Amino acid sequence: MASVTAEAHGADHYDIGRMNFNSPPAVVTTERHTGPFAAGRALSYAAALQPLDPDPVKEIRIDAMHRIIELAPGVQYGAWTLGGTVPGPTIRARVGDRIRFSMTNRSDELMPGVQMVAAPLMHSMDFHAAMVAPQDKYRSIAPGLSISFEFTLNYPGVYMYHCGTPMVLEHIASGMYGMVVVEPRAGYPTKADREYAVIQSEFYTKPDPDNRRIDGQPLHVLDGDRVRSRAPTYTVFNGRYNGMVDQPLVAKPGERVRLFVLNVGPSNTSSFHVVGTIFDRVWLEGNPDNQLRGAQTVLLGSSNSAIVEFVVPQAGIYTMVDHEFASASQGAVGLIDAGGKSEQGTHGAEHHNIPATAVPTDPVAVRGKMAFDSKCLACHSIGGGPRLGPDLLGVTGRRDTAWLKRWLKSPEKMLQGDPQAQELLAQWKVPMPNQNLADRDIDQYLAYLRWADENLQPRGKVQPQPGAPGAALPPDRKQLVEPMPARR
Repeated sequence: MASVTAEAHGADHYDIGRMNFNSPPAVVTTERHTGPFAAGRALSYAAALQPLDPDPVKEIRIDAMHRIIELAPGVQYGAWTLGGTVPGPTIRARVGDRIRFSMTNRSDELMPGVQMVAAPLMHSMDFHAAMVAPQDKYRSIAPGLSISFEFTLNYPGVYMYHCGTPMVLEHIASGMYGMVVVEPRAGYPTKADREYAVIQSEFYTKPDPDNRRIDGQPLHVLDGDRVRSRAPTYTVFNGRYNGMVDQPLVAKPGERVRLFVLNVGPSNTSSFHVVGTIFDRVWLEGNPDNQLRGAQTVLLGSSNSAIVEFVVPQAGIYTMVDHEFASASQGAVGLIDAGGKSEQGTHGAEHHNIPATAVPTDPVAVRGKMAFDSKCLACHSIGGGPRLGPDLLGVTGRRDTAWLKRWLKSPEKMLQGDPQAQELLAQWKVPMPNQNLADRDIDQYLAYLRWADENLQPRGKVQPQPGAPGAALPPDRKQLVEPMPARR
Protein backbone atom coordinates (compact mmCIF):
# COMPACT_ATOMS: atom_id res chain seq x y z
CA MET A 1 0.00 0.00 0.00
CA ALA A 2 1.31 3.44 -0.86
CA SER A 3 1.92 6.16 1.67
CA VAL A 4 0.58 9.50 0.48
CA THR A 5 1.01 11.68 3.54
CA ALA A 6 3.84 10.67 5.86
CA GLU A 7 6.53 10.41 3.19
CA ALA A 8 5.30 13.49 1.37
CA HIS A 9 5.74 15.63 4.47
CA GLY A 10 8.99 14.00 5.54
CA ALA A 11 7.77 13.21 9.05
CA ASP A 12 6.57 10.21 10.99
CA HIS A 13 2.97 11.03 11.83
CA TYR A 14 2.86 7.98 14.06
CA ASP A 15 5.73 8.97 16.34
CA ILE A 16 4.48 7.92 19.77
CA GLY A 17 6.49 10.74 21.30
CA ARG A 18 4.23 13.27 19.54
CA MET A 19 0.99 11.71 20.73
CA ASN A 20 -1.07 12.83 23.70
CA PHE A 21 -2.25 10.05 26.01
CA ASN A 22 -3.21 12.39 28.84
CA SER A 23 -6.78 11.75 29.92
CA PRO A 24 -8.02 12.68 33.40
CA PRO A 25 -10.26 10.17 35.23
CA ALA A 26 -13.86 10.02 34.09
CA VAL A 27 -16.41 11.80 36.26
CA VAL A 28 -19.73 10.14 37.14
CA THR A 29 -22.47 12.25 38.74
CA THR A 30 -26.15 12.08 39.60
CA GLU A 31 -26.81 15.28 37.64
CA ARG A 32 -29.37 14.45 34.95
CA HIS A 33 -29.22 16.29 31.66
CA THR A 34 -32.73 17.14 30.38
CA GLY A 35 -31.98 19.07 27.18
CA PRO A 36 -31.39 17.78 23.63
CA PHE A 37 -30.19 14.20 23.40
CA ALA A 38 -27.20 15.28 21.29
CA ALA A 39 -25.34 18.57 21.01
CA GLY A 40 -22.06 19.96 19.70
CA ARG A 41 -20.80 21.86 16.67
CA ALA A 42 -18.75 18.83 15.60
CA LEU A 43 -21.87 16.68 15.07
CA SER A 44 -23.67 15.91 11.81
CA TYR A 45 -27.19 14.47 11.90
CA ALA A 46 -27.57 13.46 8.24
CA ALA A 47 -25.65 11.50 5.65
CA ALA A 48 -24.22 14.75 4.25
CA LEU A 49 -21.40 15.72 6.60
CA GLN A 50 -20.92 19.23 7.93
CA PRO A 51 -17.52 20.90 7.37
CA LEU A 52 -14.84 20.47 10.01
CA ASP A 53 -15.34 22.74 13.02
CA PRO A 54 -11.99 24.56 13.47
CA ASP A 55 -12.15 24.62 17.29
CA PRO A 56 -9.41 22.25 18.57
CA VAL A 57 -11.60 21.33 21.56
CA LYS A 58 -14.81 19.54 20.63
CA GLU A 59 -17.55 19.70 23.28
CA ILE A 60 -19.89 16.80 22.56
CA ARG A 61 -22.98 15.43 24.25
CA ILE A 62 -24.59 12.16 23.19
CA ASP A 63 -27.19 10.76 25.62
CA ALA A 64 -28.41 7.18 25.78
CA MET A 65 -32.14 6.65 25.50
CA HIS A 66 -34.78 4.23 24.19
CA ARG A 67 -37.25 5.18 21.48
CA ILE A 68 -39.33 3.91 18.57
CA ILE A 69 -37.90 4.14 15.05
CA GLU A 70 -39.47 3.20 11.74
CA LEU A 71 -36.95 0.62 10.57
CA ALA A 72 -38.84 -0.23 7.37
CA PRO A 73 -42.23 0.73 5.94
CA GLY A 74 -44.78 -0.37 8.52
CA VAL A 75 -42.09 -1.75 10.87
CA GLN A 76 -41.97 0.12 14.18
CA TYR A 77 -38.94 -1.04 16.15
CA GLY A 78 -38.09 -0.57 19.81
CA ALA A 79 -34.54 0.77 19.48
CA TRP A 80 -31.88 1.72 22.00
CA THR A 81 -30.13 4.84 20.76
CA LEU A 82 -27.17 7.14 21.28
CA GLY A 83 -28.30 10.70 20.70
CA GLY A 84 -31.89 9.79 19.88
CA THR A 85 -31.25 8.55 16.32
CA VAL A 86 -30.05 5.37 14.63
CA PRO A 87 -27.20 5.72 13.83
CA GLY A 88 -26.13 8.31 16.37
CA PRO A 89 -24.75 11.62 15.05
CA THR A 90 -21.43 11.57 13.22
CA ILE A 91 -18.54 13.28 14.99
CA ARG A 92 -16.03 15.11 12.78
CA ALA A 93 -12.65 16.20 14.10
CA ARG A 94 -8.93 16.28 13.28
CA VAL A 95 -5.81 14.60 14.64
CA GLY A 96 -4.70 16.55 17.71
CA ASP A 97 -8.21 17.73 18.61
CA ARG A 98 -9.46 17.24 22.15
CA ILE A 99 -12.83 15.53 22.61
CA ARG A 100 -14.76 16.49 25.75
CA PHE A 101 -17.61 14.04 25.96
CA SER A 102 -20.68 13.89 28.19
CA MET A 103 -23.52 11.39 28.38
CA THR A 104 -26.58 10.90 30.57
CA ASN A 105 -28.29 7.53 30.68
CA ARG A 106 -31.90 8.54 30.00
CA SER A 107 -33.27 5.08 29.24
CA ASP A 108 -35.73 5.51 32.14
CA GLU A 109 -37.49 8.49 30.56
CA LEU A 110 -41.03 7.88 29.33
CA MET A 111 -42.27 9.39 26.10
CA PRO A 112 -45.85 10.64 26.51
CA GLY A 113 -48.27 8.56 24.47
CA VAL A 114 -45.80 5.70 23.99
CA GLN A 115 -45.64 2.88 26.49
CA MET A 116 -42.33 1.67 27.88
CA VAL A 117 -40.98 -0.71 25.24
CA ALA A 118 -37.79 -1.81 27.02
CA ALA A 119 -36.93 -1.63 30.69
CA PRO A 120 -34.31 0.97 31.70
CA LEU A 121 -30.81 -0.47 31.30
CA MET A 122 -27.18 0.24 32.07
CA HIS A 123 -25.41 1.94 29.16
CA SER A 124 -21.94 3.22 28.29
CA MET A 125 -19.85 4.71 25.49
CA ASP A 126 -16.87 3.08 23.77
CA PHE A 127 -14.91 5.24 21.31
CA HIS A 128 -12.69 3.29 18.92
CA ALA A 129 -10.95 6.60 18.13
CA ALA A 130 -9.73 7.02 21.74
CA MET A 131 -6.67 5.65 23.54
CA VAL A 132 -7.82 5.46 27.16
CA ALA A 133 -8.29 3.01 30.02
CA PRO A 134 -11.59 1.23 29.20
CA GLN A 135 -12.39 0.36 32.81
CA ASP A 136 -12.45 4.07 33.62
CA LYS A 137 -13.89 5.77 30.54
CA TYR A 138 -16.14 3.05 29.16
CA ARG A 139 -17.77 2.06 32.44
CA SER A 140 -21.52 1.38 32.44
CA ILE A 141 -23.74 3.84 34.24
CA ALA A 142 -27.23 3.33 35.63
CA PRO A 143 -30.32 5.21 34.41
CA GLY A 144 -30.29 8.77 35.69
CA LEU A 145 -26.51 8.99 36.03
CA SER A 146 -24.13 11.02 33.85
CA ILE A 147 -20.53 10.42 32.80
CA SER A 148 -17.97 12.76 31.27
CA PHE A 149 -14.42 12.24 30.08
CA GLU A 150 -11.96 13.62 27.55
CA PHE A 151 -9.24 12.39 25.24
CA THR A 152 -7.02 13.52 22.36
CA LEU A 153 -7.30 12.09 18.84
CA ASN A 154 -3.94 10.63 17.81
CA TYR A 155 -4.67 8.70 14.61
CA PRO A 156 -6.60 9.67 11.46
CA GLY A 157 -9.38 7.36 10.38
CA VAL A 158 -13.07 6.52 10.35
CA TYR A 159 -13.93 4.96 13.69
CA MET A 160 -16.93 3.37 15.33
CA TYR A 161 -18.45 4.39 18.62
CA HIS A 162 -20.96 2.22 20.42
CA CYS A 163 -22.42 1.22 23.75
CA GLY A 164 -19.97 -1.15 25.41
CA THR A 165 -22.26 -2.57 28.08
CA PRO A 166 -22.68 -6.37 28.11
CA MET A 167 -24.14 -7.93 26.17
CA VAL A 168 -22.48 -5.62 23.66
CA LEU A 169 -23.97 -7.70 20.84
CA GLU A 170 -27.52 -6.80 21.87
CA HIS A 171 -26.77 -3.12 22.47
CA ILE A 172 -25.25 -2.65 19.02
CA ALA A 173 -27.97 -4.73 17.36
CA SER A 174 -30.55 -2.48 19.04
CA GLY A 175 -29.11 0.68 17.45
CA MET A 176 -26.42 2.04 19.79
CA TYR A 177 -23.64 3.01 17.38
CA GLY A 178 -22.23 5.85 15.30
CA MET A 179 -19.21 7.16 13.40
CA VAL A 180 -16.21 9.32 14.26
CA VAL A 181 -14.33 10.90 11.33
CA VAL A 182 -10.79 11.94 12.25
CA GLU A 183 -9.04 13.90 9.52
CA PRO A 184 -5.23 13.96 9.15
CA ARG A 185 -3.55 17.05 10.58
CA ALA A 186 -2.90 18.36 7.06
CA GLY A 187 -6.32 17.34 5.76
CA TYR A 188 -7.04 14.95 2.92
CA PRO A 189 -4.81 14.87 -0.17
CA THR A 190 -7.80 15.30 -2.52
CA LYS A 191 -10.67 17.76 -2.67
CA ALA A 192 -14.15 16.26 -2.70
CA ASP A 193 -17.28 17.93 -4.03
CA ARG A 194 -19.60 15.74 -1.93
CA GLU A 195 -19.06 13.99 1.40
CA TYR A 196 -21.49 11.44 2.81
CA ALA A 197 -21.47 9.01 5.72
CA VAL A 198 -22.73 5.50 4.94
CA ILE A 199 -23.08 3.23 7.97
CA GLN A 200 -24.07 -0.40 7.43
CA SER A 201 -25.66 -2.42 10.22
CA GLU A 202 -27.85 -5.43 10.91
CA PHE A 203 -31.17 -5.64 12.72
CA TYR A 204 -32.62 -8.80 14.22
CA THR A 205 -36.33 -8.33 14.76
CA LYS A 206 -39.47 -10.22 15.69
CA PRO A 207 -43.06 -9.15 16.34
CA ASP A 208 -43.60 -8.03 19.91
CA PRO A 209 -44.69 -11.07 21.98
CA ASP A 210 -47.14 -8.81 23.84
CA ASN A 211 -48.74 -7.68 20.55
CA ARG A 212 -48.24 -3.99 21.30
CA ARG A 213 -48.83 -1.45 18.54
CA ILE A 214 -47.40 2.00 17.82
CA ASP A 215 -49.62 4.41 15.91
CA GLY A 216 -51.73 1.44 14.86
CA GLN A 217 -48.76 -0.51 13.50
CA PRO A 218 -47.34 -3.68 15.10
CA LEU A 219 -44.32 -3.19 17.32
CA HIS A 220 -41.15 -5.18 16.62
CA VAL A 221 -38.44 -5.93 19.17
CA LEU A 222 -35.00 -7.55 19.30
CA ASP A 223 -34.95 -11.28 18.53
CA GLY A 224 -32.28 -12.70 20.82
CA ASP A 225 -32.15 -16.04 19.04
CA ARG A 226 -31.58 -14.43 15.65
CA VAL A 227 -28.90 -12.06 16.92
CA ARG A 228 -26.88 -14.90 18.43
CA SER A 229 -27.17 -17.04 15.29
CA ARG A 230 -26.21 -14.20 12.90
CA ALA A 231 -29.53 -14.32 11.06
CA PRO A 232 -30.56 -10.69 10.53
CA THR A 233 -34.00 -9.74 9.28
CA TYR A 234 -32.66 -6.43 7.91
CA THR A 235 -29.25 -5.20 6.79
CA VAL A 236 -29.40 -1.47 6.18
CA PHE A 237 -27.53 1.71 5.38
CA ASN A 238 -27.92 4.57 7.87
CA GLY A 239 -30.51 2.87 10.02
CA ARG A 240 -33.37 2.30 7.60
CA TYR A 241 -34.38 -0.34 5.08
CA ASN A 242 -33.72 1.15 1.61
CA GLY A 243 -33.72 4.62 3.14
CA MET A 244 -31.33 5.99 0.52
CA VAL A 245 -33.42 4.42 -2.23
CA ASP A 246 -36.50 6.38 -1.26
CA GLN A 247 -34.39 9.53 -0.81
CA PRO A 248 -31.13 9.24 -2.75
CA LEU A 249 -27.88 11.05 -2.11
CA VAL A 250 -27.15 13.83 -4.60
CA ALA A 251 -24.18 14.39 -6.92
CA LYS A 252 -23.51 15.78 -10.40
CA PRO A 253 -21.55 14.44 -13.36
CA GLY A 254 -17.83 15.17 -13.04
CA GLU A 255 -17.93 15.62 -9.27
CA ARG A 256 -15.64 13.76 -6.88
CA VAL A 257 -17.71 11.96 -4.27
CA ARG A 258 -16.17 10.93 -0.95
CA LEU A 259 -18.01 8.29 1.06
CA PHE A 260 -17.09 7.57 4.67
CA VAL A 261 -18.13 3.93 4.92
CA LEU A 262 -18.38 2.03 8.21
CA ASN A 263 -19.66 -1.48 8.80
CA VAL A 264 -20.74 -1.66 12.44
CA GLY A 265 -22.02 -5.23 12.12
CA PRO A 266 -22.47 -6.33 14.81
CA SER A 267 -21.56 -9.70 13.28
CA ASN A 268 -21.45 -9.84 9.46
CA THR A 269 -19.09 -8.53 6.80
CA SER A 270 -19.82 -6.02 4.04
CA SER A 271 -18.59 -5.93 0.43
CA PHE A 272 -19.30 -2.29 -0.39
CA HIS A 273 -19.68 -1.49 -4.09
CA VAL A 274 -21.05 1.34 -6.22
CA VAL A 275 -22.50 0.19 -9.53
CA GLY A 276 -21.26 2.12 -12.57
CA THR A 277 -17.98 3.50 -11.28
CA ILE A 278 -14.61 2.43 -9.87
CA PHE A 279 -13.15 3.66 -6.61
CA ASP A 280 -10.34 6.02 -7.60
CA ARG A 281 -9.02 5.84 -4.05
CA VAL A 282 -9.78 3.61 -1.11
CA TRP A 283 -8.29 4.59 2.24
CA LEU A 284 -8.66 1.56 4.47
CA GLU A 285 -9.80 2.42 8.00
CA GLY A 286 -10.22 5.98 6.68
CA ASN A 287 -6.47 6.68 6.79
CA PRO A 288 -4.91 8.07 3.55
CA ASP A 289 -1.66 6.22 4.34
CA ASN A 290 -3.55 2.94 3.74
CA GLN A 291 -4.31 3.56 0.09
CA LEU A 292 -5.63 1.37 -2.71
CA ARG A 293 -6.24 2.61 -6.27
CA GLY A 294 -8.79 1.46 -8.82
CA ALA A 295 -10.81 -0.78 -6.51
CA GLN A 296 -14.16 -2.33 -7.46
CA THR A 297 -15.29 -3.35 -3.96
CA VAL A 298 -14.04 -2.85 -0.41
CA LEU A 299 -14.37 -5.67 2.11
CA LEU A 300 -15.20 -4.57 5.65
CA GLY A 301 -15.50 -6.76 8.71
CA SER A 302 -17.47 -5.68 11.75
CA SER A 303 -16.20 -2.25 12.91
CA ASN A 304 -13.93 -1.92 9.84
CA SER A 305 -14.18 1.21 7.72
CA ALA A 306 -12.89 2.92 4.59
CA ILE A 307 -13.05 6.20 2.79
CA VAL A 308 -13.88 5.59 -0.86
CA GLU A 309 -13.65 8.25 -3.55
CA PHE A 310 -14.83 8.18 -7.14
CA VAL A 311 -15.61 10.60 -9.93
CA VAL A 312 -19.15 10.49 -11.30
CA PRO A 313 -18.54 9.67 -14.98
CA GLN A 314 -21.94 10.55 -16.47
CA ALA A 315 -25.43 11.65 -15.57
CA GLY A 316 -27.35 8.74 -14.12
CA ILE A 317 -28.38 6.80 -11.06
CA TYR A 318 -25.55 4.99 -9.25
CA THR A 319 -26.47 2.19 -6.88
CA MET A 320 -24.59 1.62 -3.62
CA VAL A 321 -24.88 -1.98 -2.52
CA ASP A 322 -23.45 -4.63 -0.28
CA HIS A 323 -22.21 -7.04 -2.95
CA GLU A 324 -22.91 -9.88 -0.57
CA PHE A 325 -26.34 -9.82 -2.13
CA ALA A 326 -28.15 -11.59 0.68
CA SER A 327 -27.50 -8.39 2.62
CA ALA A 328 -28.62 -6.24 -0.30
CA SER A 329 -31.89 -8.17 -0.41
CA GLN A 330 -32.40 -7.24 3.25
CA GLY A 331 -32.11 -3.51 2.53
CA ALA A 332 -28.40 -2.68 2.12
CA VAL A 333 -29.04 -0.64 -1.02
CA GLY A 334 -28.82 3.07 -1.70
CA LEU A 335 -28.85 5.41 -4.69
CA ILE A 336 -26.71 8.34 -5.74
CA ASP A 337 -28.73 10.55 -8.05
CA ALA A 338 -26.32 12.20 -10.48
CA GLY A 339 -28.97 13.38 -12.90
CA GLY A 340 -27.59 16.89 -12.84
CA LYS A 341 -30.79 18.33 -11.38
CA SER A 342 -30.90 20.92 -8.65
CA GLU A 343 -30.66 19.74 -5.07
CA GLN A 344 -34.27 20.72 -4.45
CA GLY A 345 -35.35 17.70 -6.50
CA THR A 346 -34.62 14.08 -5.85
CA HIS A 347 -34.60 10.99 -7.98
CA GLY A 348 -37.62 10.91 -10.23
CA ALA A 349 -39.11 14.25 -9.16
CA GLU A 350 -38.70 15.62 -12.69
CA HIS A 351 -40.94 12.82 -14.01
CA HIS A 352 -43.77 12.69 -11.49
CA ASN A 353 -44.35 15.01 -8.59
CA ILE A 354 -44.92 12.28 -6.05
CA PRO A 355 -44.36 12.62 -2.30
CA ALA A 356 -41.34 10.45 -1.49
CA THR A 357 -42.49 9.73 2.03
CA ALA A 358 -45.74 7.90 1.20
CA VAL A 359 -45.76 4.20 2.11
CA PRO A 360 -48.55 1.62 2.32
CA THR A 361 -49.96 0.48 5.64
CA ASP A 362 -51.58 -2.79 4.52
CA PRO A 363 -49.15 -5.58 5.55
CA VAL A 364 -49.45 -7.39 2.21
CA ALA A 365 -48.68 -4.19 0.27
CA VAL A 366 -45.82 -3.38 2.65
CA ARG A 367 -44.21 -6.74 1.91
CA GLY A 368 -44.74 -6.09 -1.78
CA LYS A 369 -42.98 -2.73 -1.54
CA MET A 370 -40.05 -4.27 0.31
CA ALA A 371 -39.73 -6.99 -2.33
CA PHE A 372 -40.01 -4.42 -5.13
CA ASP A 373 -37.32 -2.22 -3.57
CA SER A 374 -34.98 -5.19 -3.19
CA LYS A 375 -35.49 -6.94 -6.54
CA CYS A 376 -36.98 -4.53 -9.07
CA LEU A 377 -35.47 -1.07 -8.59
CA ALA A 378 -32.49 -1.73 -10.84
CA CYS A 379 -34.85 -1.91 -13.84
CA HIS A 380 -38.08 -0.16 -12.82
CA SER A 381 -39.36 2.74 -10.78
CA ILE A 382 -42.72 3.78 -9.36
CA GLY A 383 -43.19 7.29 -10.66
CA GLY A 384 -39.48 7.89 -11.23
CA GLY A 385 -39.42 7.50 -14.98
CA PRO A 386 -38.12 4.64 -17.15
CA ARG A 387 -34.85 2.83 -16.41
CA LEU A 388 -33.91 -0.46 -18.09
CA GLY A 389 -37.64 -1.11 -18.15
CA PRO A 390 -40.80 0.99 -17.98
CA ASP A 391 -42.00 3.12 -15.10
CA LEU A 392 -44.63 0.96 -13.40
CA LEU A 393 -46.81 3.73 -12.01
CA GLY A 394 -50.30 3.10 -13.43
CA VAL A 395 -49.52 -0.45 -14.56
CA THR A 396 -52.64 -1.90 -12.89
CA GLY A 397 -54.70 0.39 -15.10
CA ARG A 398 -52.77 -0.53 -18.26
CA ARG A 399 -52.88 -4.32 -17.69
CA ASP A 400 -55.54 -6.51 -16.11
CA THR A 401 -54.80 -8.58 -13.02
CA ALA A 402 -54.81 -11.92 -14.83
CA TRP A 403 -52.23 -10.70 -17.36
CA LEU A 404 -49.98 -9.29 -14.61
CA LYS A 405 -50.15 -12.57 -12.70
CA ARG A 406 -49.14 -14.58 -15.76
CA TRP A 407 -46.35 -12.11 -16.54
CA LEU A 408 -44.89 -12.26 -13.02
CA LYS A 409 -45.28 -16.04 -12.85
CA SER A 410 -43.65 -16.98 -16.16
CA PRO A 411 -42.43 -14.09 -18.34
CA GLU A 412 -40.44 -16.36 -20.67
CA LYS A 413 -43.62 -18.29 -21.58
CA MET A 414 -45.47 -15.01 -22.15
CA LEU A 415 -42.76 -13.89 -24.56
CA GLN A 416 -43.36 -16.98 -26.70
CA GLY A 417 -46.91 -16.11 -27.66
CA ASP A 418 -48.35 -13.01 -25.99
CA PRO A 419 -48.33 -9.96 -28.35
CA GLN A 420 -48.20 -7.44 -25.47
CA ALA A 421 -45.19 -9.20 -23.91
CA GLN A 422 -43.44 -9.32 -27.29
CA GLU A 423 -44.14 -5.61 -27.78
CA LEU A 424 -42.49 -4.86 -24.43
CA LEU A 425 -39.37 -6.81 -25.40
CA ALA A 426 -39.17 -5.02 -28.75
CA GLN A 427 -39.39 -1.65 -26.99
CA TRP A 428 -37.06 -2.24 -24.03
CA LYS A 429 -34.69 -4.86 -25.52
CA VAL A 430 -34.13 -6.49 -22.09
CA PRO A 431 -36.22 -9.58 -21.32
CA MET A 432 -38.05 -9.77 -18.03
CA PRO A 433 -36.21 -12.34 -15.82
CA ASN A 434 -38.13 -15.12 -14.13
CA GLN A 435 -37.97 -14.45 -10.38
CA ASN A 436 -39.48 -17.88 -9.54
CA LEU A 437 -42.21 -16.17 -7.58
CA ALA A 438 -44.74 -18.07 -5.52
CA ASP A 439 -48.40 -17.08 -5.78
CA ARG A 440 -48.12 -15.35 -2.41
CA ASP A 441 -45.20 -13.26 -3.68
CA ILE A 442 -47.19 -12.23 -6.75
CA ASP A 443 -50.16 -11.20 -4.61
CA GLN A 444 -47.83 -8.99 -2.55
CA TYR A 445 -46.40 -7.30 -5.64
CA LEU A 446 -49.87 -6.65 -7.02
CA ALA A 447 -51.10 -5.28 -3.69
CA TYR A 448 -48.24 -2.79 -3.70
CA LEU A 449 -48.74 -1.82 -7.35
CA ARG A 450 -52.47 -1.28 -6.76
CA TRP A 451 -51.71 0.81 -3.69
CA ALA A 452 -49.21 2.89 -5.67
CA ASP A 453 -51.72 3.52 -8.46
CA GLU A 454 -54.33 4.63 -5.96
CA ASN A 455 -52.06 6.84 -3.82
CA LEU A 456 -48.99 8.00 -5.76
CA GLN A 457 -50.45 10.26 -8.40
CA PRO A 458 -48.75 13.45 -9.61
CA ARG A 459 -49.54 16.40 -7.36
CA GLY A 460 -49.31 19.19 -9.93
CA LYS A 461 -46.11 20.80 -8.68
CA VAL A 462 -42.81 19.53 -7.43
CA GLN A 463 -42.70 18.47 -3.80
CA PRO A 464 -39.35 19.74 -2.44
CA GLN A 465 -37.25 16.83 -1.19
CA PRO A 466 -33.80 17.20 0.38
CA GLY A 467 -31.02 15.30 -1.34
CA ALA A 468 -29.46 13.77 1.80
CA PRO A 469 -32.06 13.94 4.55
CA GLY A 470 -31.48 13.11 8.17
CA ALA A 471 -33.34 13.01 11.42
CA ALA A 472 -32.53 16.53 12.49
CA LEU A 473 -32.06 16.93 16.20
CA PRO A 474 -35.29 18.19 17.76
CA PRO A 475 -34.85 21.45 19.67
CA ASP A 476 -37.04 20.53 22.63
CA ARG A 477 -38.49 17.55 24.43
CA LYS A 478 -42.01 18.18 23.16
CA GLN A 479 -40.95 17.06 19.70
CA LEU A 480 -39.32 13.96 21.11
CA VAL A 481 -42.56 12.30 22.14
CA GLU A 482 -43.24 11.23 18.56
CA PRO A 483 -41.45 8.29 16.95
CA MET A 484 -38.56 9.68 14.93
CA PRO A 485 -37.35 8.16 11.65
CA ALA A 486 -33.91 6.63 11.41
CA ARG A 487 -31.22 8.85 10.04
CA ARG A 488 -30.69 8.48 6.29
